[in-house]
Amino acid sequence: MDAFHASYKQGDNPELRGDPLASSRTVASGMVVVSCCDTREFGSRPAVASVTAARKSPELIFVKPRFEVYRAVLQQIRDILPNIRR
Repeated sequence: MDAFHASYKQGDNPELRGDPLASSRTVASGMVVVSCCDTREFGSRPAVASVTAARKSPELIFVKPRFEVYRAVLQQIRDILPNIRR
């Protein structure tokens, strides 16, 4: 589900498709919230410091998370699949 958030962001911005993408509040002092699967081989994972992820993958594109949208979509998924752990 981590990649879901990045995929959702790419859906909002089709020009980001195929690009290494991570979501973080700030690059300088934040943590990677989510990243797309393509960035994992470069060390970008949730809970990695953003500066570390940027150093390991200089082409990484950081975008601001949209938690309110993610919560709404995840609730729709939970409604469809009620046995998902909350």
